Amino acid sequence: MSLQATRALRELTRCVSEFGNGCGQRKYDLLSTLEDRTLSRATDVLRLHESLCFLRAFPDDAQLLTQVEGMLSVFAERVDVRRHRDELADTGIAGTPIYFRFFAASAHWLAQRWGAYLTIDWDEFERRDQLELWLASMTLYCETQGLDAYAFDVREWIDRLKGPDETDAQFLLHRFARLPMSRRVEEVVLEDLDVPLALQPGPDTPARTREKHASAAIVYQALPLSRQRPTIKEITKWRIKTRKVSPREGRKVVELARAAMATRSRDLDAFAYGSHHDVLMTDCGSGLQIACIGVVPERRLLLETLYGYMVLRNGVPVGYGAITGLFNSAEIAFTIFETFRSAEAAMMLGWVLTVAQRLFSADTILIDSYQIGKDNEDALRSGAWWFYQKLGFRPRDRQALRVMRGEQKRMKIDPTHRSSFKTLAQLAEHELFLDFGGARKDVLGLLPLADVGLQLSNFLAQRFGADRENAIRVCRRDAQKLLAVRNFNRFAAGERLAWNWWAPLVVILPNINRWPPADKRALVSLIRAKGGRHELNYLQQFNDHRRLRSSLRRLAERGR
Repeated sequence: MSLQATRALRELTRCVSEFGNGCGQRKYDLLSTLEDRTLSRATDVLRLHESLCFLRAFPDDAQLLTQVEGMLSVFAERVDVRRHRDELADTGIAGTPIYFRFFAASAHWLAQRWGAYLTIDWDEFERRDQLELWLASMTLYCETQGLDAYAFDVREWIDRLKGPDETDAQFLLHRFARLPMSRRVEEVVLEDLDVPLALQPGPDTPARTREKHASAAIVYQALPLSRQRPTIKEITKWRIKTRKVSPREGRKVVELARAAMATRSRDLDAFAYGSHHDVLMTDCGSGLQIACIGVVPERRLLLETLYGYMVLRNGVPVGYGAITGLFNSAEIAFTIFETFRSAEAAMMLGWVLTVAQRLFSADTILIDSYQIGKDNEDALRSGAWWFYQKLGFRPRDRQALRVMRGEQKRMKIDPTHRSSFKTLAQLAEHELFLDFGGARKDVLGLLPLADVGLQLSNFLAQRFGADRENAIRVCRRDAQKLLAVRNFNRFAAGERLAWNWWAPLVVILPNINRWPPADKRALVSLIRAKGGRHELNYLQQFNDHRRLRSSLRRLAERGR
């Protein structure tokens, strides 16, 4: 039986991404064979699981999908999953544990939702001594008598201090959340402590086995997968339908995104601080959707607009990334999960580019150098640089262009030529750009926006020194006067927060006192939109505000 299962799994792995000509029936028969068979190796259990996840996203027909859903629904109960539980740790398979040093926001989320399954991985905790320094702060003053007298180690103290129904991780995170310090300071402290956590499997703990957005309509894959690379001309003609989802559905999308990160031992701020009030669902056809998730107002960037996104195929997360927009340009990060990398990755990227172009009004799109290999060995080995180059991305750096053209000549002479690791590292030193129109210099990646921050720091240091709190009060008052704002008390909480952030910038904008009243009103509107429910409203208003764009360019260049 074991040999039969191994052969069936080998055949399934070979044909899982093949479609048409009776492939669906063949996959169904192989899954029926594997359903009640016990696999002897952990790697085989993982291969079966990944095949099922792939077929959930790309099912041939309803019969096959029913079989896949049935097998996934009880996958945690398989004998081989229980037998290889420890070997399958960190795979995200239901019934197996996850070990990861989650950032504070994700750790708190896990503790709130699945606290009974979350513990500290003491064997991997390297900074226990630093945690011990916080014990007095985490306890009441009356407890210091014992803390000073007994030399228990920090693990023993945590076990003594926590409640009978609490885990050590729950106690630690709860006490840090209650300390008299800002949330940002708490996050810095926890990140410095680098607490390793273990999430044990429970009935509904995050698991890739269960990942699916239930509202998506199913589209079956009857034809072979497309291996085409879309052209810029094609992308500009693609049609998409975008809708703002309800807060209820938005919450489910954000939860799905956060779980998708947790099950892959990853963390993404755009998901960790995702706003269920600001979720956009774009339907690309053929069962493909892109869910863009905005960030809660208190975690937004000062100037740029950031959205995380998930790529869904029949509701199954197959990839993720982030889009950052400003000045009618966008920077994208794009990752297809390993299980789905054989399935139309170039077309999926094409749809992400379409979303960046349409929703973010971007005529220039940037790929950061890390995505293509700078300080990222995985990207170098995967040939990410050429993947993007073949889609139309080009470096702006002259030396990188010369290296690219030299490699293209070698490939033309010898089609088997592949760029060396050293050459790819050299190419990855510079960003890649995709221009839908003419190449501009006032785009993300080229604009020295960081120098705007330096200009602000210089101004605040010279005028206020260490009293930054007074700086907010004075700049808020001065900005209100400059822009004739008389109804500040009527602003929503997020709008007031954005105003406090922008007030110093408003005060130092070149010649703002000479701006026409209409431009001043437009500036007030876009600042309020920065703290509003849907941040894309801010981005649109910013891109349309020519005077502000010009002033920020001058401010950045002055700093440079």
